Amino acid sequence: MSAAPVAPPVSPIPQIRLYQHWLHETRGLTFDSYDALWRWSTTELDAFWQSLWDYFELQSPTPHRAVLAQRQMPGAQWFPGAQLNYARQVFRHAEPAHAAGLPAVVSHDEASLASGGPARELSWPALRQQVASLALHLQAQGVQPGDRVAAYLPNIPEAMVAFLAVASIGGVWSLCAPDMGTQAVLDRFRQIEPRVLIGCTGVRYGGRDLDRTAVLAELRAALPSVRHVIVHDNLGAINSIANCALFDSASGRNDAETAAFEPLWVAFDHPLWIVYSSGTTGLPKPIVHGHGGAMLVGMALTMLHNDVGCSYRPNSFGERFHWYSSTGWVMWNCQLSGLLGGSTCVIFDGNPAGSKDSPDWSTLWRFAAQTEVTFFGAGAAFYASCMKAGVELTPLPGLRRVRALGSTGSPLSEASQCWGTAQFKKLGTPDIWWSNISGGTDFAGAFIGGNRELPQLPGQIQCRLLGCAVQAWNEAGQSVTGEVGELVCTQPIPSMPLYFWGDVGNQRYLSSYFDMYPHVWRHGDWIRIDASGACVIYGRSDATINRHGLRMGTSELYSAIEALPEVLDSMVVDLEYLGRDSYMPLFVVLRPGLTLDDAIKARLSHAIKTALSPRFVPNDIFQVAEIPRTLSGKKQELPIKKLLLGQPLDKVVNKDAMANPACLDWYVAFARRRAA
Repeated sequence: MSAAPVAPPVSPIPQIRLYQHWLHETRGLTFDSYDALWRWSTTELDAFWQSLWDYFELQSPTPHRAVLAQRQMPGAQWFPGAQLNYARQVFRHAEPAHAAGLPAVVSHDEASLASGGPARELSWPALRQQVASLALHLQAQGVQPGDRVAAYLPNIPEAMVAFLAVASIGGVWSLCAPDMGTQAVLDRFRQIEPRVLIGCTGVRYGGRDLDRTAVLAELRAALPSVRHVIVHDNLGAINSIANCALFDSASGRNDAETAAFEPLWVAFDHPLWIVYSSGTTGLPKPIVHGHGGAMLVGMALTMLHNDVGCSYRPNSFGERFHWYSSTGWVMWNCQLSGLLGGSTCVIFDGNPAGSKDSPDWSTLWRFAAQTEVTFFGAGAAFYASCMKAGVELTPLPGLRRVRALGSTGSPLSEASQCWGTAQFKKLGTPDIWWSNISGGTDFAGAFIGGNRELPQLPGQIQCRLLGCAVQAWNEAGQSVTGEVGELVCTQPIPSMPLYFWGDVGNQRYLSSYFDMYPHVWRHGDWIRIDASGACVIYGRSDATINRHGLRMGTSELYSAIEALPEVLDSMVVDLEYLGRDSYMPLFVVLRPGLTLDDAIKARLSHAIKTALSPRFVPNDIFQVAEIPRTLSGKKQELPIKKLLLGQPLDKVVNKDAMANPACLDWYVAFARRRAA
């Protein structure tokens, strides 16, 4: 007997429309366009951010003396006098969500999905009980507000529990993914001197069990500040780890004290977590964000711009929010913000393509169909891989519940977006909405993103986000429209870093964002903002191609090249030498069985000439086995550029922060041949 067909999702009232209704009813404000609303939000900062405080019903036992006491960058001071706690905001939803029969977290890993069994569900009361138990355990170990707790955990519910427990007692959370090597983790955790280490015995990824007990022992030995270790045994190897507490025991207490536990009130700018830059050169930058800023900006992005509603509210009843991420990527933090708004978070731990021996790019889609996801987000590279693999979604009718797709991490190509739209049209969901966003770890948010009420064109991002005074600046520091320029933000945002941990005199902080413009945030991306407000990201401005005086980011070239069926991946670098013409090599990964010959080279050159300009035809084209990428999937353009310009490998790239460090051997040999 066949299963009943899944009905397409009912389109709720957009969250951003509900917010505008609220502004009209409570403030008497009406805007005739999104552009007018955006301009108000970026000029009347006090009024806008206070409106979000009120709209999201943030609570404080003490009033704030001002919204923005110091309107400057860096050094903005937000909501002085206010007290709140990230975990308090989450657990405000526990009773109504549970009464509606809705879980807090739904999860699968590779093994459970492959078994065909049901997903694991964590109820709101169970989440609150486990958080309270672990928080009391940490306090019993002497953890005080401001103490750092470092975690080495995969994308599982236990990581969410651990984070909320740390936040609830005013500790400072920091997380690394278990696919990172010992040195990469130490490069991060040594800088912050954690008091407690929470780890796991291993992970399953790509169909293989990866034991991490040896790494955990190395971390423990190399971090003298650690006074206590908690281990989650997810591979059955706990017997090899001595003198540690078991996560299940530490989070398993359920008594009167856990029932009475309440998260501490902390200042708006009390440190919440420490996240890290990609670490491609030197030590990673340990970026500190505060409770209040992460909450406000996270909720504005997730609810207003990604249109993720509260799961127990009638307008968005049953909302299930998924954004595929490892715990080494800031999208893990962004996924968490679903809980702030009362949404059910749906998470997957594992390889989105299943087994590495026989990749199946429908794996994550099957997961989403089974778990009834309504918002499906992933990195742009994931959609490109699905398109290249010829994935068909029509055999998965459960995907008809999906009403929105999200993309970030790198620019989403027009071809990838059209592929996804066509797939959902065949499923019976025409014109599915894409929330393509672009932002960064630096402020745990997005500068540009989606708006369900605006027109949508493939390859474009719909708008600048509310509160984000983003402009494109030319070389003269002038704002330009319809031209590619440097992405800058001219007004402060609450989630901008409080500071970098251990950064004496804010030297690293200032040089990271304010070296070019002393009081304007320079993000390091090329952007074009059209008259309509739509945006296009062209890649990192520090990996720019400058051919014969014509500047271009790399994403346009990749769109032209990777549209060819022969090409699986590509990377280009522009090597400029003083007094000499630039040299631009193109590296391509071809489909199995293909060899780069004159015919393929001619097709590549023709595609570039046709889509861009003859100026951007590379000097040489080389076939490679892999394109070097970071753990979060970003192409390593700048490190390879520096390598080919003669800098030593160990000065330009951190292998432990890479997804495929073995591929560097080819590029090192190529650099040597170039120098000979």
